[in-house]
Amino acid sequence: MSTYREIDLNLTAEHQALKAGVHQFSAQVLRPASQALDRLHDPRQVIAPDSALWDVFRAAYGQGFHTALVPRECGGLGLSGLALHIALEELGWGSADFALGLAVAGFPFAMVAGTGNQELIAELVTPFVANRDASQVGCWSITEPDHGSDQFLAGTPELRNPKLAGQTTARADGDHYVIQGAKALWVSNGTIATHTVAHVTIDPSQGLAGSGVAFIPLNLPGVSKTPPLDKLGQRALNQGGILFDNVRIPRRYMIFDATAYDMVLRQTLALTNGAMGAAFTGVARAAYEMALAYVKTRVQGGKAISEHQLVQKHLFDMFTKVETSRALSRAALAYNAVTNPPALEYAIAAKTYCTQACLEVTDTALQLFGGKGLSREFPIEKLYRDARASLIEDGANDVLALVGARRLLEAQPTE
Repeated sequence: MSTYREIDLNLTAEHQALKAGVHQFSAQVLRPASQALDRLHDPRQVIAPDSALWDVFRAAYGQGFHTALVPRECGGLGLSGLALHIALEELGWGSADFALGLAVAGFPFAMVAGTGNQELIAELVTPFVANRDASQVGCWSITEPDHGSDQFLAGTPELRNPKLAGQTTARADGDHYVIQGAKALWVSNGTIATHTVAHVTIDPSQGLAGSGVAFIPLNLPGVSKTPPLDKLGQRALNQGGILFDNVRIPRRYMIFDATAYDMVLRQTLALTNGAMGAAFTGVARAAYEMALAYVKTRVQGGKAISEHQLVQKHLFDMFTKVETSRALSRAALAYNAVTNPPALEYAIAAKTYCTQACLEVTDTALQLFGGKGLSREFPIEKLYRDARASLIEDGANDVLALVGARRLLEAQPTE
């Protein structure tokens, strides 16, 4: 059990129970599986039918974790705000890759639930909520080979530039839409997903702003996938591209069209950026706890290195970064869960600050471990690799900062 002391006075008995339950699952299931999968040479082994990945997913589904984002009225856990942050931090503490994979697994179905369309909810969401064998897995398809983080430029003039229209298009054809194009190799759960919500361009004259969000079963004719990406960190979070070649979906599966796209994009970024901040607060905390335990036992110069002042300074800086990360990401996620339109600048601040702080904390932890920190015998080097990936995924931090800055400028009236 984690010895980390929490001073948040808003935690109820229900929150404490959630925290303890998810922490136990992370310690006993997620962390060991994540470390084992990280050692596999071939990423295809990670997603093989006999892989431990599927044991983890089935265990998570068995506890209903896959429905965390699905509203309670639709049968899900309906976690939001503070509760969602608690769960994601604990999952991230155990495994950043599984935390993100399990969160995105339910994302398409949560988006359908958000439409309020009862027929679609009965058709698509209800079976997913009841699923316990992880035979239904979702993913979120937004970035494209020629459109990376610029697809996250909500509220900026660039989003309406016709020259930046998306590569994945949706053409109306009677009672159907025809989807054509490709999504980049960084679709989380992309190689194992059975369903996706894809951002598709409906009206190219409006640039990326002329997009919609389509719910697409990935067993339809014309859908293909790339092999899993062989990448630096978060190897249990399988990622790959999805290709659409004249894929036909019912018109009702275009759950949001271009008229609602700006609003949906902002809400999605508020949720995903806040979630990234929460998960990587957990990763930073894990690195801090490992370093704190190690320096008390590692003897050098005739005494435990925890007695050296420079080590003590490093520890306190790490502790401070973990605490500030939690404060910012928790406030942003809790506020935006009950606010419309969301305070996107705070969500972006949470994502960019917490992931950068996580990289710094894991880097310091690795330094305190010394040569052992570089060894795959210890988990610190994995945490460092996982943290480094976070500065790029769900929008590169520097590009997201431009979106946040635009929000600040718009909020300040010109005198």
